[in-house]
Amino acid sequence: MTVGLSVIPGWARVARHRRIHRLGLGQGTALFAGAVLGPGVLALPRLAADAAGPASIVTWAVLLALSVPVALTFAALGARFPGNGGVATFAGSAFGPHLAAVVGWWFFLALPIGIPAGAWIGGEYVAAALGFGGSATAQVACGLVIAAFVANHIGLRLSGSVQLLLGVLLVGLLVAAVVAAVPHVQTGNFVPFTPHGWTGVAHAAGVLFFAFAGWEAASNLSAEFANPRRHLPWATVLALIVVGVLYLGLAVTTVGVLGDRAATSAVPLTLLLEHGIGGAARAITAAAAVFLSFGAINTYIAGGARLGAALADQGALPQLFAKGGGAGEVPRRSLGLLAALTGLVTVGTVAFAVDLDALLRATSACLAAVTVVGTAAAVRVLPPRSAGRRLAMVATAFAVAVLASCGVFLLVPAGIGLVAVGVSARAGAARRATLGRSEVPQEVPV
Repeated sequence: MTVGLSVIPGWARVARHRRIHRLGLGQGTALFAGAVLGPGVLALPRLAADAAGPASIVTWAVLLALSVPVALTFAALGARFPGNGGVATFAGSAFGPHLAAVVGWWFFLALPIGIPAGAWIGGEYVAAALGFGGSATAQVACGLVIAAFVANHIGLRLSGSVQLLLGVLLVGLLVAAVVAAVPHVQTGNFVPFTPHGWTGVAHAAGVLFFAFAGWEAASNLSAEFANPRRHLPWATVLALIVVGVLYLGLAVTTVGVLGDRAATSAVPLTLLLEHGIGGAARAITAAAAVFLSFGAINTYIAGGARLGAALADQGALPQLFAKGGGAGEVPRRSLGLLAALTGLVTVGTVAFAVDLDALLRATSACLAAVTVVGTAAAVRVLPPRSAGRRLAMVATAFAVAVLASCGVFLLVPAGIGLVAVGVSARAGAARRATLGRSEVPQEVPV
């Protein structure tokens, strides 16, 4: 998930509503790292450890390695086609408007799943800090969702500086937790290394991809760089290093310090940080989780509402949701649709006790599908025999492998895709019919 760049969690990510002009290498690195890091990482170490045990470290490392060709592919797209509109635009250029509509739907409909997940993470940390149970988690999560939608309805936006500050806060928390925990790592906690077999490693990949989505921001933000061809690749490489060090450090210390608790505690960062600052860690991480969760979902909602208006304007959603999509406007109809869908998922999550793991896996499946289409589009649009195209082929193969690890949750993007193709086809037929009628000569009255 991301703070301050584009929509999704990580999950669905769309272009920022506020442009930052003439980015340099340092700013670009910070923005790309922020596009990948997000409050989801506050909960993912536990979910990965539950799926694979200590071998979850292997999953983190493998996904980090797979991120290299994916990230560099999107950097190559952004450097060659700066400001070209992101994955949906590339999908449309490479495969046609129907697949572009599918990508847009994957982004848009991942939000009602991912928003409750992000809020739930904040709720878990608050409940743990106050010593309350699951009902407090649900109440805080619902409060965060409602507050974010109200803020967007009245047009409240977090400034780029505030969003960047939230990203810095997350990095600081991760660094502090890792540094505090390293002296307490015990080798015995890594045995047995594969309690669920090596299939657990693949199972963990399905949820951990949530932590590695966001590299498409390189293509979305390419036009913001003073020198995209020079700065964009280096910013991507440096962001990969930052993200890799933080994620691997967190994975090793979570398992090495917490042992069996790594797979059961909803607040692993709190437990790690307690080794450095004691009891104050609960209040600090709870407050940080609330701010990070609110900042993230506020940004997701703002971008998602604009994405919905854009999809309606292009015929991928009913035209009535296009109103308010202009610069400086609030697309309240699209926002209302997003609120209704998010409300249904949130209520269903609470009523049927859907766990965080399922929400993140469903979102990850949509994001992995977007990555497959984006890297495959790069194979089509990048020049033949170029290094970028060869890299895109490798990235596509890796992305397909990660998508396959999503298992039964592949039904989510598959179902969304079928509906999107149907709606897009009907909209196209309606437009052609309208165009045909407009071309019929009208009788001139005598």
